[in-house]
Amino acid sequence: MSSSTYKVTEIVGTSPEGVDQAIRNALDKASQSLHGLDWFEVHEVRGVIDEGKVGYFQVLLKVGFKLD
Repeated sequence: MSSSTYKVTEIVGTSPEGVDQAIRNALDKASQSLHGLDWFEVHEVRGVIDEGKVGYFQVLLKVGFKLD
């Protein structure tokens, strides 16, 4: 079994559609510049209120990726 070393970084995804889409948006964008993405953790869920309603969701993720 080989061992790996990972880097962990934080990203924030947003979406007016919901938490799930905010996560997907964040991971889609992160995968464009980070290679070897392996896992994520949701650390915070928050949002913006616009005229008494949910304007959009924000999700803070920690993502791990393998170092070369």
